[in-house]
Amino acid sequence: VPLEAGILHPSHMEPFCSGPAEDTVDQELLPVLEAAPAPEPPDPKTCSPREYLEYYVFPVLLPGLAGLLHEAEKEKCFEGRRTKFIALDFLTEWLYNKNPKREDESFTEFFSIPFVKDWLKDHPRPPIPLSLLLSEEEASIIIQSFWRGYRVRCDSEIQQLRQWQKRLREERHINKVVKKFWTKQEAK
Repeated sequence: VPLEAGILHPSHMEPFCSGPAEDTVDQELLPVLEAAPAPEPPDPKTCSPREYLEYYVFPVLLPGLAGLLHEAEKEKCFEGRRTKFIALDFLTEWLYNKNPKREDESFTEFFSIPFVKDWLKDHPRPPIPLSLLLSEEEASIIIQSFWRGYRVRCDSEIQQLRQWQKRLREERHINKVVKKFWTKQEAK
């Protein structure tokens, strides 16, 4: 391809106007798109990989990726290193629900998709860490309550009370008493 073919000359450009006509001096020049007849799609079994991607994959995948970016922005994925948002799950759900073969069917959540259910039966996921499930406010409440409890347990009077309770449990064999109680209850 010659270098000149990729260069747009000012004769093929028109000003991009979004405001009054007086501001057209500083406006950018954008190419004029001429309405070309839509080419007939190639045969998917005989076309080149590039044609297949351009005509069959990208028109479906690119809107899904745009939706993925919007959802990732909502989930604040660009603000931190770790998030609970799983991009592949979102994209799978989006593509499944936007499938033209499923136009008349209702929205299906990710874990309700049949092939996802089958896959997760054989390959269960580890649980999502609590640090990713909690909001910052919920996490701060848990941390603060732990810290308050720690500060209270450090108090000398509380230490004495806890030591007295420990001795009492050991002297009266509380564990054995509790076991006997539950065996009697189960026997009933």
